[in-house]
Amino acid sequence: MSRVGKNPVEVPGGVEVSVKGAMVSAKGKLGSLEFRATDDVTLSFDDGKISVSPANDSKRARAMWGTARARIQNLMLGVSEGFSKELEINGVGYRAAVQGKDLVLQLGFSHDVIYPIPEGITIKCEKPTSVTISGADKQRVGQVAAEIRAYRKPEPYKGKGIKYVDEMIRRKEGKKK
Repeated sequence: MSRVGKNPVEVPGGVEVSVKGAMVSAKGKLGSLEFRATDDVTLSFDDGKISVSPANDSKRARAMWGTARARIQNLMLGVSEGFSKELEINGVGYRAAVQGKDLVLQLGFSHDVIYPIPEGITIKCEKPTSVTISGADKQRVGQVAAEIRAYRKPEPYKGKGIKYVDEMIRRKEGKKK
């Protein structure tokens, strides 16, 4: 039984919402997003709240109940406040910079890694060793952060590479003589 799905999603101020069947559209100061729910859940919008309920008593309907509610909540937060991920670059000579619509990374390769910034995502580099990724869609922000991190994952001996700011790298001891 879903405990998440029971709570209705409150629509924050300044966000326009329309619910048509299984489609939820939200428009706010950071853009507009859409979510299409599966046929296993029914959506209702009344009194500034979106309620999600399972269409039948199947296991899949109960699973999609909480999932749909969480996705709608992320939709509301995204268009009103937005999401962001921070990456930290460790290593001698490792740095990042935004040039036009590209993120240029120097990660110890013989060439610079050029990552084109997708539409709807903003990337900032306050320092050459920190990258902040922000946008309205939580999934896209996380995906972009994961793609950038994948260019040079942190290694366990010296901790060199790209890591999330809140990520802890388990360090290993080096060779013994």
